[in-house]
Amino acid sequence: MDTIDEIINDNARENAHPMQLVEGLSDEELRLPLEAGWTVSAVLAHLAFWDKRAVTLIGRWKMEGVGPSAMDTDVVNAATRPLCLAIPPRQAATLAMVIANEVDKIIAGLAPEMVEAIQTKGTTVKLRRADHRRTHLGEIEKALLYR
Repeated sequence: MDTIDEIINDNARENAHPMQLVEGLSDEELRLPLEAGWTVSAVLAHLAFWDKRAVTLIGRWKMEGVGPSAMDTDVVNAATRPLCLAIPPRQAATLAMVIANEVDKIIAGLAPEMVEAIQTKGTTVKLRRADHRRTHLGEIEKALLYR
């Protein structure tokens, strides 16, 4: 199991990545289609959604204790895709960056016992947010390269 310092550092590195990428994208590039009916901006909104879910659950768990929070991610992704597509592209990009900063700050401030509880009992929230970002930012960069 990775240490919280390793997770915080990886999150910070991968959080800098979308900021550098997104700041240089035009509105046209944010509308670029990706696989499965997504666009660049919709994928950024998707990242924002999952980061905000982590923020919300961590907040609840701080008050009530860490517990399971089952979810069918395929259904949630399919259900939220039209919502993500409806967000204006520049706002989706900004939202992704703001919420990524928020979740990273919250994770960096967690007490060691809370980190351990989330890693063992709250398995539907990954403290290493960087993995999800890395996956989707790679898809975005590939689409931008081959357009």
